[in-house]
Amino acid sequence: MAHWKLLLRRLVRQIWFRITLFCLGGFAAAFAALLLQPYIPENIALSVGADSVGNILGILAASMLTVTTFSLTTMVSAFASASSNLTPRATQLLMEDTTAHNALATFLGAFLYSIVGIVALSTGTYGSTGRLVLLAVTILVIIFIVVTLLRWIGRLTKLGTVRETIEQLETAASSALAKWCKNPHLRAAPRLDWVRMARAVYPCRIGYVQHIDVEQLAGIVDNRDVLIDVDVLPGTFVDPTRPIAYVDEEMSDEDIGKVRNAFLLGDRRTYEQDPRFGLIALSEVASRALSPAINDPGTAIDVINAGVRVLALYSGRNVEEEDLVFPKVRMPPLSAADMMEDFFVPIARDGAGLLEVGIKLQKALRSLSRLSPELFGKLAEEHSEDAMRRAGKALDERDLERVRRHALNRMPEQAVQKPMAYPGSKVR
Repeated sequence: MAHWKLLLRRLVRQIWFRITLFCLGGFAAAFAALLLQPYIPENIALSVGADSVGNILGILAASMLTVTTFSLTTMVSAFASASSNLTPRATQLLMEDTTAHNALATFLGAFLYSIVGIVALSTGTYGSTGRLVLLAVTILVIIFIVVTLLRWIGRLTKLGTVRETIEQLETAASSALAKWCKNPHLRAAPRLDWVRMARAVYPCRIGYVQHIDVEQLAGIVDNRDVLIDVDVLPGTFVDPTRPIAYVDEEMSDEDIGKVRNAFLLGDRRTYEQDPRFGLIALSEVASRALSPAINDPGTAIDVINAGVRVLALYSGRNVEEEDLVFPKVRMPPLSAADMMEDFFVPIARDGAGLLEVGIKLQKALRSLSRLSPELFGKLAEEHSEDAMRRAGKALDERDLERVRRHALNRMPEQAVQKPMAYPGSKVR
């Protein structure tokens, strides 16, 4: 995906974008009555009683301003609650909630429509036929408001809650990992035999790699017998001393600049191309739940379940059927070891003193080991031993023995045989 497409997608997800569109729609609806009034017979307008539209617009303006203020206050409270009780990394997902955007845009757009209609009526712009058109448009606006309000009320019952936030984080992580499994190495060639090219390319600023435009990189070497070796993945923190790619020694400075521009850097990590970031955010929710101030092991168990579903997607990838589109660009692999370390180590550390969390961790590692022994088997054993070591320092002997019963090194031989392929979790 080109950078401009990604930036356009981010722009569309901003709350002010939809509000602006709906506000423009409100202005257009109010002025449409002026354009349509010559086509309405005047006797119909008088019989319908279009003069009442002024009172309706006044009520609509007052109520929409109140509802908009209430909705903004509720959203800010939900963001603050999610940031303090769960993780600040979840806030950016909550701020992109389309239902909330549509609700605020509808309420504010209806408010501006009402104001414009009241002003136009006060200046005598509308005749009797214009008032009829304005009344018809107002009825349509009211119907649209009612539908939006019903959806918004249902959304408010879940906005910022722990369960809903975990589901959103799981969806973000699953979506990014599913895209990676569908297009491994971002459709570039896997970097198997790692021999560095002669010249390193360094970024011009400090930040996180948010997006890599592999198509742009391929276009640079399309007609040349050279390769571009990418040395980072989305989510990597880089600085002007950290190479992001290696190229041929004879590549011009202009092409070096194009290579550098193919890497979009930002001040924070994002979810689009970075599956590890979603797993990190999930583990942060579990760590916060396991803190002494909150002490909610049930939430940690829900997070572990979500993490297993996300990681199980990676076990279903088919490396032999990679969609290789850009063979002259080589990418490093997405490490299963890194993803498991991102997710399991913080939970094992913070939940070492809780029996139920320790048992759930061992069961989760067992599930991954069964789903893909080749990919997760050895890693699951290492994390199982690490969790047991941490639990041994925090639990008494009786509870430690209960956890040990579920550890991988206590599993019978037939339990680690490869089962049927995991069909994958539903990406919401």
